[in-house]
Amino acid sequence: MQTPLLRTCSLSNLNSQNRPPPTDNPSKMVNPSSKPHTVNPTTAHTHTIIFLHGRGSNALEFHNEIFESQTSTSLFLPQLLPGIKWVFPCAPLQHAYLEDEELHQWFDMSSIQNAQESPEVQRPGLWSSARRLMGVIEDEAEIVGMRKIILAGISQGCATAVFTLLATGVRVGGFFGLCGWLPLADEMQSVEAREGEEGEMPVLLQHCRDDWVVPVENGEFLRDGLEELGMSVKWKCFEKGGHWLNEPEGVDEIVAFVKSIMENK
Repeated sequence: MQTPLLRTCSLSNLNSQNRPPPTDNPSKMVNPSSKPHTVNPTTAHTHTIIFLHGRGSNALEFHNEIFESQTSTSLFLPQLLPGIKWVFPCAPLQHAYLEDEELHQWFDMSSIQNAQESPEVQRPGLWSSARRLMGVIEDEAEIVGMRKIILAGISQGCATAVFTLLATGVRVGGFFGLCGWLPLADEMQSVEAREGEEGEMPVLLQHCRDDWVVPVENGEFLRDGLEELGMSVKWKCFEKGGHWLNEPEGVDEIVAFVKSIMENK
């Protein structure tokens, strides 16, 4: 399967007043309940998938759910991708504006369906989560190399992963996102696409039309926004699947996408 290609981008020209001050050691700034959950490969370790859960979930819960998703052959992701190490970062437990209670979230929001509302509420958490995620990415890069890392996310985890890719310009081996959106879209207008010196990065986005949490229009806006930044995105929209991935076709697509990266890197 031929995969689409992504040209990496940089937010270096964003207004610096939008950025919170840097931290000394972002990879260590986690409480015990927010440590990544790791599943080791069952054969020789060749690649790592770093997969971000959605808002209100956590690393262990999401790991259990995604590993229960089956392909059309009734097999599960670890069975079809035995050489993959899975790393599930966990969002911090913090007070949520909408629910007025503590839950795991990558950044706070005032609206889920209108994801562009109140960027000032979202911005601090996005930058903090991007720093923390970069710590995880860099740790894995020391083991397998940056180009053998695949970044992924669902819902708010997808939005956080997209922001991290754009904000840092980091070049990993590939990215796939499920039922996500483009965060801080107005600020993305100042991003300039740039050609990569070492090749381009495959990207896959999936969304289900019956998603009752994140409207499919938000996913289409993400797709269009990334394409406007110079990216070539493979887009898969399914009629059924809700706020999750379509089974089994969506799982089949992920497996094929990951295998295509493994064959080329």
